[in-house]
Amino acid sequence: MKKLCLLVSILPLFGCNNTDDNTVSKKSEQDSYTQIYEQVPSPVSSKKEGTPVNQPAKKDSVILDVVLIKQNPELRYGCEVTSLAMVLNHAGVKTDKMDLYRSIQKDSDPIKKSPNGDILHWGNPADGFVGDMTGRQPGYAVFDKPMEALINQKLPGRAVNLSNQPFEKVLEHVSAGFPVVVWTTGDYRLPDRWESWNHGQQVIKTPLDLHAVVLVGYDANYVYLNDPLSGKKQVRVGKDQFIASWNALKNRAVSYK
Repeated sequence: MKKLCLLVSILPLFGCNNTDDNTVSKKSEQDSYTQIYEQVPSPVSSKKEGTPVNQPAKKDSVILDVVLIKQNPELRYGCEVTSLAMVLNHAGVKTDKMDLYRSIQKDSDPIKKSPNGDILHWGNPADGFVGDMTGRQPGYAVFDKPMEALINQKLPGRAVNLSNQPFEKVLEHVSAGFPVVVWTTGDYRLPDRWESWNHGQQVIKTPLDLHAVVLVGYDANYVYLNDPLSGKKQVRVGKDQFIASWNALKNRAVSYK
């Protein structure tokens, strides 16, 4: 089996309705107050409607200069940790793919196959890396939660898990200057090679052509990726095509803040 990775919101100002006649102002006093109040700038006048306070608006286009690191030859199945090495280096962390390979959580369940080669039993990528990342033995992948834990090892309390968020949220994070590890396929298209196996009482169903890359930029029509397998920097991919593959891989994405 091969995977292609081988390969404040500010509240409106409301007045209090007081029904005590003794506290009702005269009309002239109200007019005077109104004139003064209208000279005070509105606290939300400079904010676009719907834009959170202290949250800069998403830029129309961004490309971050993120160092490119290749997974091969040492980590045949190591696209996730190699992608994370790029992201952490951008954050100023002194680490490399081999350090992350040693540190990532592992699911040690051994692979069991049928006589005809079908996978019957193996690990769960949600718990840790499944198999042998070096490729000396069968290896597969790791998903977002162990990667989030690893980010917190290197940047305590700063991991950001953007999984299951709208892709627009991922782009906003890139716009703010943070590259993001995203899960896709080897050709950034919809997965077409699915496999399933048992893990305890669970059935793991996942595509074999799984891959992880670093989202480093976007514009109106494209996203830009650092790909640890192809060894290419700022690869341009159609945005709609990429989002479709990202959705098919369960919208997984991790970064830091």
